[in-house]
Amino acid sequence: MKITIEWTYKTNNGVETVFRSDELPVAHALTIGEDLEKTGRAKSITYIDQHDSTWMVKELKKYIQEMDTEPHNVRVYFDGGYDIQTSQAGLGIVIYYEQNGKNYRLRRNAPAVGLNSNNEAEYAALHLAIVELDLLDVHHQTVQFIGDSQVVINQMSGEWPAYEKELVSWADRIDIKLNELGITPEFELVPRKLNTEADRLATQALQGTDITGQIELQ
Repeated sequence: MKITIEWTYKTNNGVETVFRSDELPVAHALTIGEDLEKTGRAKSITYIDQHDSTWMVKELKKYIQEMDTEPHNVRVYFDGGYDIQTSQAGLGIVIYYEQNGKNYRLRRNAPAVGLNSNNEAEYAALHLAIVELDLLDVHHQTVQFIGDSQVVINQMSGEWPAYEKELVSWADRIDIKLNELGITPEFELVPRKLNTEADRLATQALQGTDITGQIELQ
């Protein structure tokens, strides 16, 4: 979750104006809000989330305490591969997250049938990642989704329209699932060389090698 701070600033001679911050991580927003209060010139400090809901300071502090015991600071890498000759697809996902002060990495791949293109495989991989987030109890927070598919990243972020019926169907399923989980997605397009883990997992799935594993990172 990201928070925007809105406050009224009053000068010594009584002139007032309203300021609004950029979106900030919750902990940063609280620190800045507390600092603003110390100046004695800021009043009506309001904390607003990405859904335009307002939060009290004690609510945000409770949120931080709860989030520390749940997966947070989540980054998801995904990739899908499609073999035209066999009409088989392979999906690969890598999820990095923090929990209880520790860092973790989850890797998973899976074969897929019934797909008709590489773009569908990419969408299927993204959907698999979101299903896995649900199993990890990743809810009501911002998650970064990273991939090398221009089609998926640009369509899901709204930069490109989707015309193909199959891709529209995948995008709708993904949006519904994200809304159910309360996840606010941030999509990032990267070169293939920066998505090698997920790419390798997708290739291994096509080759019939199943991989599922989770480790603590040192």
